Amino acid sequence: MTMTEKQKMLAGELYTSDDPELAADAARARDWMARFNAAPAASADETYALLVEGLGHVGAGVTVRSPFHCDYGYNVHLEDGVFLNYGCVVLDVMPVRIGAGTQVGPGVQMVTADHPREASVRAQMLEFGLPIVIGRNVWIGGGAIILPGVTIGNDAIIGAGSVVTRDIPVATTVAGNPARRLVSRVIQKPRTV
Repeated sequence: MTMTEKQKMLAGELYTSDDPELAADAARARDWMARFNAAPAASADETYALLVEGLGHVGAGVTVRSPFHCDYGYNVHLEDGVFLNYGCVVLDVMPVRIGAGTQVGPGVQMVTADHPREASVRAQMLEFGLPIVIGRNVWIGGGAIILPGVTIGNDAIIGAGSVVTRDIPVATTVAGNPARRLVSRVIQKPRTV
């Protein structure tokens, strides 16, 4: 049995993104994003209802500040208490799973879409994707980029502006391009006078 382009995409195989079924899915996502991004003054209940409508899974207490952008929405899974700040972009040709209590700074990009390395295959307008998994209680600083296939362990910290090209272990702090492990230091809260 021949797979549809959408089935190929969801299986992580090479697919053509201009397929009519995927184009219709992307158009639905664009319509949803237009409504979501045009409603920054909506009540918490209205915002939650919009998130549930447009995304694959939305846990309790999730906050997503607009503008927010994605390819399809149905591959975005946010567990309880996830916070996405302004301007996040999630290219969700494959699942993006974000664990409970994770905080994501402004302008963060999570990119599951990838392209063949061979020029002749790339010229055929084929692409593929790899999932992204982000654990619980992770803090991702503003402007970070998470590349296809990355898993970030629970309690990790990703420095602002980092480009995460490989898996990050539990409770590890990384920063830079490419992101590298930092020795974590405790920063004391300022004392009141």
